[in-house]
Amino acid sequence: MANKVTAGRDELNSFAPEFAHLNDDVLFGEVWAREDKLSLRDRSLITVVALVSSGILDSSLKFHIQNAKNNGISKEEFAEAITHIAFYVGRPKAWAVFRMAKEIYNDDCKECHGGIFGLGEPNTAYSQYFIGNSYLKPLTSPHESIFISNVTFEPGCRNNRHKHNAKKGGGQVLICVDGSGWYQEEGEEPQSLKPGDIVEIKPGVKHWHGAKKDSRFSHLAFEIPGDGCSNEWLEPVDDEYYNKL
Repeated sequence: MANKVTAGRDELNSFAPEFAHLNDDVLFGEVWAREDKLSLRDRSLITVVALVSSGILDSSLKFHIQNAKNNGISKEEFAEAITHIAFYVGRPKAWAVFRMAKEIYNDDCKECHGGIFGLGEPNTAYSQYFIGNSYLKPLTSPHESIFISNVTFEPGCRNNRHKHNAKKGGGQVLICVDGSGWYQEEGEEPQSLKPGDIVEIKPGVKHWHGAKKDSRFSHLAFEIPGDGCSNEWLEPVDDEYYNKL
């Protein structure tokens, strides 16, 4: 698995610590790590089939469908696999899986995300300052007095901690337009964000923002004019901290 799984400890550590250990460290820490024996792609497909066959159609299946996509199983391959097993496990189960899979695999559709402003293009210019994939759609020219862009974060994506510095004026305003995300200033509790929320970021304030683990997130970013404006990029928001939010 690309990221260390902590679901067992997050949910059950105080109630069933041994089960939490077996789930996080043995199943996901050791069994899934045996890629020399069986690839992550094949393990994902086997796991999805096993869960569907057992009638497990809850959030754990959704997690493994997302995992299957992340591990290289295409939409066409996934649809064919579920079509095949439907004749053995039952049509109602297949219907339930397809509803989940459509939501997850439709993330590939540029028209489906980014709110009313659209997804834009991969944010390659700033990718070194992000964990995960993000997209940028400028809405005004960088030469305008106020530069506005629509920024979209894939699930789990967030930018590094940073500051908007300026000698005079400056700062940034975020207006949330799609999905669900996080914003946090240094020394403050993380703020959950949803469409319609507005965040005013003063110059020199250390902060970060991005999507939640299970949702895309888009916001408009308004760059406030000022003298001597610059971005100061700092340390990333590590997986251990982020996954506890």
